[in-house]
Amino acid sequence: MVIVIRKDLEMGKGKMIAQACHAAIEAYKKANKEIVKKWEKEGAKKVVLKVDSLKELKEIYKKAIEKNLNVVLIRDAGKTQLKKGTITCIAIGPDKEEKIDLITGNLKLL
Repeated sequence: MVIVIRKDLEMGKGKMIAQACHAAIEAYKKANKEIVKKWEKEGAKKVVLKVDSLKELKEIYKKAIEKNLNVVLIRDAGKTQLKKGTITCIAIGPDKEEKIDLITGNLKLL
């Protein structure tokens, strides 16, 4: 599973962690159960990457959909640092690492 977070929002560390957790949980709930079993057996790997803009995040989201990958888009509830509905991150997977890397392999770690 890969989580991609927007850096342009300048969220605090705790806020970024919470958003990444929301993304991971939502992707997990939506994922194919057979893929989840294999992913869990292999250690349930999660990698957190960053992008510099909403535009870049949306492009990755669109590519994941086009590749038929499990992907979720997270919007903030607006209770702390951000306005309600602000898109903060996405999660892709769980799925085969090679498939996700085709879309996110050029991104840097958070």
